[in-house]
Amino acid sequence: MTVKKNIEKKLNNQLQPTLLEVIDESALHAGHAHSRPEGETHFRVRVASSAFNDISRIAAHRMVHDIIKDELSGPIHALSLETIKP
Repeated sequence: MTVKKNIEKKLNNQLQPTLLEVIDESALHAGHAHSRPEGETHFRVRVASSAFNDISRIAAHRMVHDIIKDELSGPIHALSLETIKP
C-alpha cells in the first residue's frame, strides 16, 4: 500500500472526516534534501472532522500526527496540514 493510501485509511478510520484531501507534493520538491525519485515524501493534508470541534488547532494537529506517526517517523519528510472544524 502506498504512503498516501495508508494516510487516507488511517485518517478515515480514526476521524470519519467530512472532507479528506491527501496530496502528494513530492514532485514539487524533487532534488531537495530527503526527496526520493519515487516520491511520497512531501504531503499536503486537508481534513475536516467533528473530532476537532472542541479542541484547539494545535491539539487537532497533534491528533493527526499521532494517527499517522508511523508515516511521519519513516517515509514522510514534510507535512502541510490543515485541520477544519465542520
